[in-house]
Amino acid sequence: MTKEIRRLSIIVAFMFVALFASTSVIQVVQASALNEDPNNRRAQYDRYEVRRGPIIAGGEQIARSQATDDEFAYQRVYEESDLWSGITGWINPVLGSETGLEQAMSQELSGFADSGFLARLNQIVTGQEPRGSSLELTVDPTVQRTARDAMTSMGYSGAVVAIEPDTGRILALVTTPGFDANALTAHDVDQVTAAYDELDADERNPLINRALNTLYAPGSTFKLVVAAAALASGDFTAESTFDNPSEYTLPGTSFKIRNAPFGPCGGSSAETVSLADAITYSCNIPMAQLAEELGEDAIREQAEKFGFGSSFDTPIASAVSSYPTGMSDDKLAQTGYGQYDVRTTPLQVAQWTAAIANDGIEMDPWLVDQIVGDDLSVQKKYDPSERGRALDADDAESVTEMMVSSVAVGASSNARIEGVDVAGKTGTAENGPEDPYTLWFTGFAPAENPEVAVAVVVEDGGGQGQSGDGNTIAAPIAKKVMEAVLAQ
Repeated sequence: MTKEIRRLSIIVAFMFVALFASTSVIQVVQASALNEDPNNRRAQYDRYEVRRGPIIAGGEQIARSQATDDEFAYQRVYEESDLWSGITGWINPVLGSETGLEQAMSQELSGFADSGFLARLNQIVTGQEPRGSSLELTVDPTVQRTARDAMTSMGYSGAVVAIEPDTGRILALVTTPGFDANALTAHDVDQVTAAYDELDADERNPLINRALNTLYAPGSTFKLVVAAAALASGDFTAESTFDNPSEYTLPGTSFKIRNAPFGPCGGSSAETVSLADAITYSCNIPMAQLAEELGEDAIREQAEKFGFGSSFDTPIASAVSSYPTGMSDDKLAQTGYGQYDVRTTPLQVAQWTAAIANDGIEMDPWLVDQIVGDDLSVQKKYDPSERGRALDADDAESVTEMMVSSVAVGASSNARIEGVDVAGKTGTAENGPEDPYTLWFTGFAPAENPEVAVAVVVEDGGGQGQSGDGNTIAAPIAKKVMEAVLAQ
């Protein structure tokens, strides 16, 4: 072999190695990123050609694919969709849209995620029909249905979130009203566009996931965050006292605030009231005084430890809860009982409640237990992960004791469960002079060994305008959800 031919052979061999390396990088290392690129039309089309894996809850297929005779090959079918639509979302090639888990885990469901690489390779080698992986959820169908039925039986709009405190597993995630996602999966453009427009125009806003993406004034449920901040500061205990007038003028204003019901905290004639009693009876005046003494930085720091300012990735991303900045003293005082411009999601409320239940340790919330291949092999299993310590264990115990008292003898009495110590806190948030209240309950049970933390929000005053409250409307819903978990 001449020197020139040898040199040319080396160059050609090098080029083959380089080509092999570059294609390997593209097909393996960069595969997920390329498949997720919205400009990659081939990948987008391939996702609709593949039989997507089912979404499974408690052994039930709540989303699956069925064959069609059109260019997209398969169409999604959702079972009992009004129950699950807030979790599954929908996917439709005609609309070019995905929501919920269909969007957040589209790569896994279509089989293009890294976790399904070996399964995808095996399908290619053996000539099998391409199939995506299935998702097995953390959600318990019994608890999910209990929460949905408790809301819809009364026609309430709102949300329920139930979490296992020591793992972060989401046991229920309900948003009402729900909708039938099957109306949005048809491959007829006129039909599906009309269905979407009808849902979008519905004044009840069924397409909005209230559990994850609606920000509400938390009302008195936020008193738990303020109480936690007070204890964490080291300057206050559960027995710290505050003035106990029947009304209180906010600093720098002539605006007066009152407790609910009107009068001194808990109906007591004592000149002072403890922090513990302020939580037990959900009194606004002492919490306003406490917020002023703490300052906004201390409250914000505690709120951020609970997750304010961050999105939770369940893997469906949540809206970001917020605590205002640069407030005057009167505005700061109002945040002490969850008013002014404090905004939070139901998931966030469930998260801080679960952290208190879990000795102050906050776990990452999660909806998916594992990803399973078409051959039933587990491709990826999700395990509990700590988000961080939100509160010292002793302080968490003190807040828990206040919440137990609130249910046992105070403002959260409608969450009582016979034979079980329940820790809870109600909230009745004002939205404007003439607007209906937003009604809340959050709590956990059993208090001494929590199995579930629940947050419930009911919009529009539960149909009672400004007459309803969290204890009469939201607390009984949470009670049913807690009982459903404890009965298993």
